[in-house]
Amino acid sequence: MSGSLAIDKFDLAILGELQRDNQTPQRLIAEAVGLSAPAVQRRIQRLQDMGAIRANVAVIDPAKIGQPITLLVAVEMESEHSEMLDAAKASFAAAPEVQQCYYVTGDADFMLVVIVPSMADYEALTKRLFFANNNVKRFQTSVAMDRVKVGLTVPVGPASP
Repeated sequence: MSGSLAIDKFDLAILGELQRDNQTPQRLIAEAVGLSAPAVQRRIQRLQDMGAIRANVAVIDPAKIGQPITLLVAVEMESEHSEMLDAAKASFAAAPEVQQCYYVTGDADFMLVVIVPSMADYEALTKRLFFANNNVKRFQTSVAMDRVKVGLTVPVGPASP
């Protein structure tokens, strides 16, 4: 389906419910948003087909599985030629340690959120991603001291937390 289909208040309410817990039974979502369970099922399928729902995932606490270090990395590139930026994007996207990657305006060209088990692992990552890439001019790393808020929840109106 096309990504241009209209999203209405019921869709937004359903998305709000799913963002809180995507394992909520559809009958409970239906009660919460004022629709029938089959209508909710059809809408969820449409939202998936149009790409509004990109994935259904478990949110894991990295520290609980031996990945306690979160780093924010600003990366400045030498050249912003399209093919060189695309290569950097591909490289960052392929690294499992890179949780999020943003192409940004300002002093840096990219902002990365990186999760690693140790600083030695981060050093190895810097060698792979930054020092081995002749187009990386410089990078600056900030170590997160506390994960105050982490999430990918998109505000969808009054139905969202």
